[in-house]
Amino acid sequence: MTNISDLRSGLATNLATISGLRTSVDLPDNPNPPVAVIGIENVNYDQAFAGGLVEYNFRVTVLASRASDRMAQRRLDTYTSTETGSVKLAIESDKTLGGKAFDVRVTEMSNIGTVSLGEISYLAADFTVTVYAD
Repeated sequence: MTNISDLRSGLATNLATISGLRTSVDLPDNPNPPVAVIGIENVNYDQAFAGGLVEYNFRVTVLASRASDRMAQRRLDTYTSTETGSVKLAIESDKTLGGKAFDVRVTEMSNIGTVSLGEISYLAADFTVTVYAD
């Protein structure tokens, strides 16, 4: 069986290929943007005969500083593109997540908007990531 922590670490490793983007497998108390926070949304068991496939759905939230709204929007534009520096390309760069998964796909970007953590506002975007593993 696959360990969810290993999958999170694999996603963080792939995201670390984006220059200047920090990663966190836990919601940080004081985020230092730009940062991608990796959270688990749900797990669908028994996706194949004899329980040989499990579908893990993650939400990767990318936070950008609102110190400069224009710069934050430009960063998110790059992260949401399908070009170099995008979250999709980075996450899918190693579809096995270091040998821990069968496949990984970024299927959606949603919820671009302002997020408040503590007393600080960030511009954020959520990415839906599906990982298939045993």
